[in-house]
Amino acid sequence: MRRYKYTKKYEWSHDLAYVAGLIASDGCLYNDRRHINLTSKDIEQLETFTKILKLKFNLKQKPNGFGGMGYYVQFSDVALYDFLYESGIKPAKSHTIKSVSVPEIFYADFLRGYFDGDGTVYGFWDKRWRSSLMYYTEFVSASLEFLEWIQSMNSKMGLTTKGRIKLGTRAFVLSYAKQDSKKLFKLMYYDLGLPMLVRKHNKFVAFLRLDPYAGKEFARVVKSVNTPV
Repeated sequence: MRRYKYTKKYEWSHDLAYVAGLIASDGCLYNDRRHINLTSKDIEQLETFTKILKLKFNLKQKPNGFGGMGYYVQFSDVALYDFLYESGIKPAKSHTIKSVSVPEIFYADFLRGYFDGDGTVYGFWDKRWRSSLMYYTEFVSASLEFLEWIQSMNSKMGLTTKGRIKLGTRAFVLSYAKQDSKKLFKLMYYDLGLPMLVRKHNKFVAFLRLDPYAGKEFARVVKSVNTPV
């Protein structure tokens, strides 16, 4: 990397790890070595992103490739660019990202940011079994090596099983079933008031509410969100 006298200095923190997770999923670093972009269909996510970085909220629109419009913020910050680059997030990250050097103490925040960008939780009632609710947590990436790193870190930090990596339509998918999903929820949402995409958090909570075996360990967070099921 270049030698540069920065006007800002970035160090890992809970909030910056969340920002790095968003950029690793829905963001990009330009080849000019200074500009950073985050694209999302959720304005709330872009507001949280700019608030953490203390940026002016300058929202722009562009076609999202599916016939609709998406939103993005773009800004120049050489210090942040270099911080992310040295951490493993580089231009054309879909093909270059392998791992991110986030300290373990901040990994949960990074994972939550990545989940808010390129993660999902979904479920259904299994008709083969009476009152059997199935739900899954998934993370998507074009980089198999990156998903393998997430898989390893989830096992280490969240005590999950290995889950299953499969080839999706356009990318690889790391998928976890119900028991691992509960562990991932506990890992990512370890406290109330964290920066998060509320829509995805509340969708996760809705499945926990429906799960009769979720247990008392989720009672506080489940009851704290007033989300219709």
